[in-house]
Amino acid sequence: MDWEPIWLTFRLASITTVLLLLVGIPLAAWLSATKTKLKPLIEAIISMPLVLPPSVLGFYFLLALSPNSTLGQFLEQTFDLRLVFSFEGLVVASMVYSLPFMVHPIQAGLENLPPSWQEASFTLGKSRTTTLFRILLPNSKPALLTGIVLSFAHTIGEFGLVLMIGGNLPGQTRVASIAIYDEVETLNYAAAHSYAALLLVISLVILVLVYRFNKRLTV
Repeated sequence: MDWEPIWLTFRLASITTVLLLLVGIPLAAWLSATKTKLKPLIEAIISMPLVLPPSVLGFYFLLALSPNSTLGQFLEQTFDLRLVFSFEGLVVASMVYSLPFMVHPIQAGLENLPPSWQEASFTLGKSRTTTLFRILLPNSKPALLTGIVLSFAHTIGEFGLVLMIGGNLPGQTRVASIAIYDEVETLNYAAAHSYAALLLVISLVILVLVYRFNKRLTV
């Protein structure tokens, strides 16, 4: 079995999850606290990847980031960065695709905390940032862990989006899901089974560990 697609898959999932943490925590904290009338619209936009077919999302990413588009030309001419059919493009697309899996659990965890904890912190003169990282997030560990694991696992299983925006370039964008598709196309079911079984086992182990960890935290 070629281990390169497996390595590329976990590299993509790891980078995407770390970047989503940096984006998802402040976004979830803001959504849990804001009373703006635009909140339902913003939540709906974040949740769009949950209902959109991945190929639809990938198609619009392909149009938006292609070298012929305004954004694609700007990125290429300004930063010498081409996101279509590149690993960097996969990371950007994966972040959007997995964003609701990071934001929603953290937002729910923060909203379930007693408001008095936040009010007490503000009364003691603590800033919003200190309150978030010293009080709210430490008491939302199960939600935080759920967001991390769901984002990681969801990125591992991407197929349609990856194929549309990244293509099938060995060593660059050929992740495990694409490798499975390739092996099935050539009727090499033994190789496809190797990739699929490995991802199945790893995903199951991750989920079991998360449930055990969450159970300990909530006991």
